[in-house]
Amino acid sequence: MYQYTEFDKAFVRARAAQYRDQLERNLAGQLSDDDFRPLRLQNGWYLQRYAPMLRVAVPYGEISSMQLRALSRIAREYDQPDAALLRDAQEKQLALGEVPVPGGTPVVTRFKTGYGHFTTRTNVQFNWIPLDKSADVMDLLASVNMHGIQTSGNTIRNICTDELAGVAADEIADPRPFAEILRQWSTLHPEFAFLPRKFKISINGAEEDRAALGWYDIGLQLLKDPAGELGFRVQVGGGMGRTPIINSVVREFLPWNQLLNYVEACIRVYNRYGRRDNLWKARIKILVKAEGQRYIDQVEEEFGRIRAAGAAHTITQAEYDRVAACFVAPAAKPASRDARMLDIVRADAEADPEYDRWLVRNVHPHRNPQLRSVTLSFKRLGQAPGDADADQLAAAADLVDRFSSGEARVTHSQNLLLPWVHQDDLPALWAAARKLGLARANIGLLTDMIACPGGDFCSLANARSLPIAEAITQRYQDMDELHDIGEIDLNISGCINSCGHHHAGHIGILGVDKDGKEWYQVTLGGADGSHLSGPAVPGKVVGPSFSAAEVPEVIEAVLDTYRRERITVDGKGETFIATVRRIGLDPFKAAANAARFTERELA
Repeated sequence: MYQYTEFDKAFVRARAAQYRDQLERNLAGQLSDDDFRPLRLQNGWYLQRYAPMLRVAVPYGEISSMQLRALSRIAREYDQPDAALLRDAQEKQLALGEVPVPGGTPVVTRFKTGYGHFTTRTNVQFNWIPLDKSADVMDLLASVNMHGIQTSGNTIRNICTDELAGVAADEIADPRPFAEILRQWSTLHPEFAFLPRKFKISINGAEEDRAALGWYDIGLQLLKDPAGELGFRVQVGGGMGRTPIINSVVREFLPWNQLLNYVEACIRVYNRYGRRDNLWKARIKILVKAEGQRYIDQVEEEFGRIRAAGAAHTITQAEYDRVAACFVAPAAKPASRDARMLDIVRADAEADPEYDRWLVRNVHPHRNPQLRSVTLSFKRLGQAPGDADADQLAAAADLVDRFSSGEARVTHSQNLLLPWVHQDDLPALWAAARKLGLARANIGLLTDMIACPGGDFCSLANARSLPIAEAITQRYQDMDELHDIGEIDLNISGCINSCGHHHAGHIGILGVDKDGKEWYQVTLGGADGSHLSGPAVPGKVVGPSFSAAEVPEVIEAVLDTYRRERITVDGKGETFIATVRRIGLDPFKAAANAARFTERELA
């Protein structure tokens, strides 16, 4: 992991102290709420539907056991609203009604407190911290080199990478040093503090795109030219939201040391010409789509001017080496030397068929043949996707120390990955994680779904996401059935802002407002760019919107159609996304619309 220098530590502490002063002046009436709003947002503090929400930055998803324990303490000590606020929130949610699940238990959000939430962009959020306690939380975060800087606002947000960065067997080059260099360069960048709209960058260092590059404002793919020189393919202008667009390649090969100069040129042109008169047309994707080659020409001209002016941000070999030195592999931690105990644990694990499934679904190849990467699943019945309570965060920290050299990764799919697990420790890790409820062998399957907090928390949402996620999870608890359905991405967003990345889901669910009521659009055929999904593409809507009660029925009808229509190729069953692409949407549309309830049934 990157090791904060004394300058880094002092910077984060000073930022926390600055925020405390701003908060105290606001609470004392010396700084108006309107004046305080941009200041708190710059530090990751939002005011949501019922309470403040804090977004904690986890750059490129890398997090230490020490930091996980700090997050656990925040959940336990600070993510605690007063009883009146919680009661009011619960009453409002109960008034919205339950999501019926035929053959199951009706679902409505039961608010819980004392937990963190892993996001799709590898940050961590808290939903119930009182604002008057927020400065204390910032101090606690600073003590473990964490903060909320630039997790909000029209700035360059958290830099993302592949969750297997530095450990993947198919890696071309480690993207983490470049992500860290970009983070340092972009933090409080004076020229880019007030962009037309928020700006997101992702870097992939592997042959397979596991960083969803096509969906980002700037996507950077590490590669080597015919001479073996390292560089980037630069893609610009992707995004979800109201107008989903896959970004365009603007440079096939950029030498690695020109990364900052070229990114600066891309953002500078956007800052100059991006629309500021319309919130829905302010993202760079709109500019790139409208201008096409003219945007690329402007970037190349700006890049030339930057280099001619002295190229102040050219990355030197010495600077790269300094940062890269923080990302060397930890010393190999030998497995338990108690051979008898190791044999007992292994025998117990291998006698359980769920262990084999866990090895297939949750354990990933590693560049070091003695090691594996292992995903802890935070997707289970009764817990919103990506939620982790204080006890789970603390227990996960213990697993990270015991099995992964003190380092973990928050993943795009809202789980936690341990990147440095010795292969001999796999049975012991499985046994320990199973006791904690974190070893469910569902990674990449239907119940490993992505969901935003939706209308239960977010003031922008049109509909609730979490009861829909719970209803589908409740219906698909049989592991044999889940494994028979196979790999599938199910993504849920509560509004068009697409925080649940529904556009990229093989099945996407979008909450919409219709006559003041909650309805849901279903899309099929979306992809994030991974090997399983194929090239990034937005899904297509399969008919009119459905009621909350109908959504589980629609999903079941779609999956039944897939299981009926799939074929076997070379002895292997066809995946859901492959079947959709082979037969088209019409059979799925017919099935989805046939699952619609009558007005009498809805009543």
